[in-house]
Amino acid sequence: MQIKTGMIPFQKFQTAYRVVGDLTTGMTPLLLLHGGPGSTHNYFEAFDQLAAETGRPIVMYDQLGCGESSLPSDPSWYRAETWLAELQTVRDYLGLDRMHLLGQSWGGMLAIMYVCDQRPQGIQSLILASTLSSARLWAQEQHRLIAYLSPADQAAIATAERTGNFTGTAYVAANQHYMEQHATGPVTSASPAYLRRPKISGSLAYQTAWGPNEYCPTGNLKAYDYTTALAQVTVPTLVTSGTNDLCTPLVAKTMVDQLPNAEWALFAHSRHMAFIDEQAAYFDRLKHWLAMHD
Repeated sequence: MQIKTGMIPFQKFQTAYRVVGDLTTGMTPLLLLHGGPGSTHNYFEAFDQLAAETGRPIVMYDQLGCGESSLPSDPSWYRAETWLAELQTVRDYLGLDRMHLLGQSWGGMLAIMYVCDQRPQGIQSLILASTLSSARLWAQEQHRLIAYLSPADQAAIATAERTGNFTGTAYVAANQHYMEQHATGPVTSASPAYLRRPKISGSLAYQTAWGPNEYCPTGNLKAYDYTTALAQVTVPTLVTSGTNDLCTPLVAKTMVDQLPNAEWALFAHSRHMAFIDEQAAYFDRLKHWLAMHD
């Protein structure tokens, strides 16, 4: 399978991209928007298998502030407007006039803002993977999930939230337990190479735009709420999530209930990345969806 990487000029920076497959074949490409902000494209290399099985070109990139892209030290760059402009720049540079768009976690928020606010042309379908339409609801649901942790972990998280100190040993351990249950497990020698490979995570981007963790949105996205706006989205939309996901069934259903042209795939054995936890089932569902909406 052909893989092409390179850099796209974006304002005074550079955006690193990776294309799997051939964009000139005529098959509608799938553009992937990673989470975080700051999580890098690495875990999306799971989609190489989808490209190999179908011949569909897959495009991914590291958003500004992480991975192989530029890493500005000025936090004022880390806001929705920057990443929306970068998304359009990537589309223009690679000639993605017609495409499917998949956003996972924060990437889904970015996709929602892009579709709602910019009304772009050429989006054949939208896949909202383990994402959200309301920061407030997300925080509410994370705190509901925290109540299932051990009393010690609950106390450590409550203390960190009360004091604003998210560096203590007990808090770090509690947050790790939480993320292992609902996001992703620890990377081991048995993990795929794309998960084991060292990467530059965008901690400044994450803290500036979102906050110290998944359940305390204190950054510039804390007022994010596009739930009502979803009613304007006429693009066919597939919402995907896992039963043990940070994107709880309530978060997912809130989006599905508002979207006028949506389907929901709930994966019974998955956390925040169903395309990792249940890869075969996820790609079977996605292949059918993409073929229907080409």
